[in-house]
Amino acid sequence: MHVPDGFIDAPVSVAAGAVAVAGVGVALRGARRELDDRTAPLAGLTAAFVFAAQMLNFPVASGTSGHLLGGTLAAILVGPYTGVLCVSVVLLMQALLFADGGLTALGVNITTMALVTVVVGYGTFRLLLRVLPKTRASVAGSSFAAAVISVPASAAVFTAFYAVGGTTDVSIGKVATAMIGVHVLIGIGEALITAVTVSSVLAVRPDLVHGARGLIKPLELRTAEPRPDGAGGPAEPSRA
Repeated sequence: MHVPDGFIDAPVSVAAGAVAVAGVGVALRGARRELDDRTAPLAGLTAAFVFAAQMLNFPVASGTSGHLLGGTLAAILVGPYTGVLCVSVVLLMQALLFADGGLTALGVNITTMALVTVVVGYGTFRLLLRVLPKTRASVAGSSFAAAVISVPASAAVFTAFYAVGGTTDVSIGKVATAMIGVHVLIGIGEALITAVTVSSVLAVRPDLVHGARGLIKPLELRTAEPRPDGAGGPAEPSRA
């Protein structure tokens, strides 16, 4: 999915760069409402996890491999605005340090892999939670479905960029078939990673999962509290 330099012509790359700058600007403003002293460290961990996961490829078809995009996962864990920033920083560092995606194509990559995956993935996630029971299983299932949809959506937007400004001789039909078809399979892998990660965090710290706030009851710790008459008795639950 990382677009190299020269694959998309200059006018379309500049237009995509403008979209990316605007999207990141909105995300910077919105992230102020999502981040606090408790969630800021999780945002750093999420960005580090996405960075590491994007460096690992898994086979999806004969001669084809895929990797985590991470937009849906980041949005569910730390919020959509912060999620855009996490993935954008990852893409910038990959382009600068590993030449994974061209610098002139950075706007295209941020638009497709950060903005589209977050908007489509988190939007789908919230819509599903409106109609499903408010349980941990629903959060995990919604995260799976949202991640599945977000990846081919990202591939479809890239195909649109290529249709307007592609510089190779490959036909748009072949590009669309290859990109969207393969990324449906990649989306399944991404969905498994997303659902397992979200479920794991929910199991230990549900209060840190941005997408589940207000849906999952906080953990209850039972502590022994003295009775008024001084006699021992069953412990009373207290919320933590």
